[in-house]
Amino acid sequence: MKFYDFTAKKMSGDEVKMEKYKGKVVLVVNTASKCGLTPQFKELEELYEKYKEKGLVILGFPCNQFAKQDPAGNDEIHSFCQMNYGVTFDMFEKIDVNGEQAHPLYQFLRREKKGALGNNIKWNFTKFLIDKEGNVVQRFAPVVNPIKLEDKITDLL
Repeated sequence: MKFYDFTAKKMSGDEVKMEKYKGKVVLVVNTASKCGLTPQFKELEELYEKYKEKGLVILGFPCNQFAKQDPAGNDEIHSFCQMNYGVTFDMFEKIDVNGEQAHPLYQFLRREKKGALGNNIKWNFTKFLIDKEGNVVQRFAPVVNPIKLEDKITDLL
């Protein structure tokens, strides 16, 4: 399996094939609206705006598995991200990233790049960097600010 073999539903309910992002550098992030790390949306949006024309795509996946920090519905989460952080990158429907009900994409990402706690996602804002060929290049801990990924992103662009 490769990254491009998966699909996910955007906030609009539209099913998106990850193959849509072939030839792009992709940053996949599990997000939450009521987390101490929520301000990372600002840096994620800054990176997206700066590099989207060069081929960067950011995919946000809200998740309520960590201290129930994203309890709202998809519409409210989407509005929150747009109104508070001006998010224009692709946001997907809320999913589970760990456990039996984990989204297949996250099951794949976790297998490809393990973290400090094995293959489980530790917390909100864990980040996966994927190259233009769909290879999962690196996994970043939640506390790593998105702006610190800029050099790694530009190397792949």
